[in-house]
Amino acid sequence: MKVPHSLEDVDQDVVVRTFEYGDSSAIAVDFGSSVADISVDVVGSTAIIVADGKQFEFELPPEASDVSARNGVLTIEE
Repeated sequence: MKVPHSLEDVDQDVVVRTFEYGDSSAIAVDFGSSVADISVDVVGSTAIIVADGKQFEFELPPEASDVSARNGVLTIEE
């Protein structure tokens, strides 16, 4: 799964990683330890993230099947 372009340039402190697991993959977006809580809402194929008072929106990859947020980390799974 390819990282959406809008996530590549979110912030210098944000770490974006991809993981491949045989027949599936995941994208993990770590907003850092200073962001205690993030929320995610999916509307159609658009993900809306609110982290530390800032809002980010991006189009989900077509193969994304699950989007979740926990402990300052956004996870997009295939």
